[in-house]
Amino acid sequence: MTTRRRHVAHLYLHAVPDEGRYADAIDLLTGLTPHVQAVPPDAVQLDLTSALRYFGLSPYDLVQRAQLRLMGLYGIESSAGLAGNRMVAAMAADESAPGHTTWVPAGQTADWLRPRPVVALPGIGRTTAAVLGKYGLHTIGQVADTPAATLQRLLGAGPARSLAERARGHDPRPVAPLEPAAHVAADLVLDRDCLDPVRHHRAVLGLADRIGQRLRGEGQAARRLTLTVRYADRSSTTRTCPLTEPTNHSPALATAALGLLTGLGLQRARVRAFVIRADGLSPAGAAHRQLSLDPGDDRARAAEAAADRARRRFGPEAVHPATLLTGPHRARR
Repeated sequence: MTTRRRHVAHLYLHAVPDEGRYADAIDLLTGLTPHVQAVPPDAVQLDLTSALRYFGLSPYDLVQRAQLRLMGLYGIESSAGLAGNRMVAAMAADESAPGHTTWVPAGQTADWLRPRPVVALPGIGRTTAAVLGKYGLHTIGQVADTPAATLQRLLGAGPARSLAERARGHDPRPVAPLEPAAHVAADLVLDRDCLDPVRHHRAVLGLADRIGQRLRGEGQAARRLTLTVRYADRSSTTRTCPLTEPTNHSPALATAALGLLTGLGLQRARVRAFVIRADGLSPAGAAHRQLSLDPGDDRARAAEAAADRARRRFGPEAVHPATLLTGPHRARR
């Protein structure tokens, strides 16, 4: 039995002025993966493993998407590290310039660590580094090559064992959110400022469909929907509406989202981005659904379930709503 390879990203957020912007960044990143762990005051760690098949992207491209969304929606520049565990990802992020990503593939972890100084390892302070330096152990590679018995004589059994594991690039800690997600969000940054109401309509429709897919995938139903529109001048407008019943049905979510969009009256607005958030979440199995005598509703839900199964088997691009398959739709999703 093989173990699935993990892909962990560590993002440093530069010039985040307040806790509200930091919380906004966390919320945005949960739209890529539910496995998001805050590392206050200015860092975030993501386990991308389960999100790769959903988005159909490589780990590196998914990190680039996260950085583009942070910059496009909130003007937050970031530097990132990508590796097979939390420790190496954080070390890689330390070496990344703003706007760049350092990727350490799992098979290259040991070679990447070897030339770096011992103090680059998390938890290794000056005192420990000085003790190791007296015996000629200045780099991580030299520590990794040192027999366990020698390290134990220098540092003691517990610290020596921990140091040896880190020097070999091992870190079993999972990326663990402090609490379950209170909402589900999806965003879209347009490739240029957009005045076209048809593109506005299709963008919101696509986001509502993505929200529905995520809710169904996580077994959740939502009670409220919020639409945020960000404009070319970096201002924004937000509207919220309650749903008639808890739901994860994409057409119902789309109807609510398009109602919010219509209410904004964006005939001549220069729009740069849209964000839809569903909250008031509860287990879908416990949600009460209004009975309908319309057989079309049951057929729509059956088709939706079949589309979800196709996406799980063949990837997220396997099935699209028909209204999204026509006309130009160039945007980063």
